[in-house]
Amino acid sequence: MKTDQLPVSEYSEFNATYIRAAGNIDMIEELEICLHDFIRFVQNIPMDKFDYRYAEGKWTIKDIIQHIIDTERIFGYRALRISRNDKTSLPGFEENDYVDNTNANDRNIQDLLAELSAVRHSNLFLFKSFSEEQLKRIGIASNTSISVRAIGFILIGHQKHHQKVFQERYL
Repeated sequence: MKTDQLPVSEYSEFNATYIRAAGNIDMIEELEICLHDFIRFVQNIPMDKFDYRYAEGKWTIKDIIQHIIDTERIFGYRALRISRNDKTSLPGFEENDYVDNTNANDRNIQDLLAELSAVRHSNLFLFKSFSEEQLKRIGIASNTSISVRAIGFILIGHQKHHQKVFQERYL
């Protein structure tokens, strides 16, 4: 399935930013490709930039990578719950609280990238396991309707969004 086949009724306006950032791609294929592109991109960033903040109170590159990892986990969990027809409304999360409570800046960049790869590959297997019916299921997360397949595209767009932020504000 490609992004342009995803009805706008399956995601919120907030998440539309990430859907657009994903581009018109095949979800399963791009979940893997964009991970490898991101890792190559990050490995080419000068070492002195990983702890850099472009302004007071802004996240470092390591913070952002940890944020991407945390978001992958949360959205993978949401996809699993919704795909299994769990009707429970799933709570949002406060991303700043998550970043404030990690030790990302004390971690090695290769360990962060290895963890991101492991979590993404886990989500890739999860999305490959879904039937067409499961991908179309809609649940409630962060007080808005969202489909399982929209979550897959959001994961891609979220990662691409932050890669663009690296390029524009950190490098």
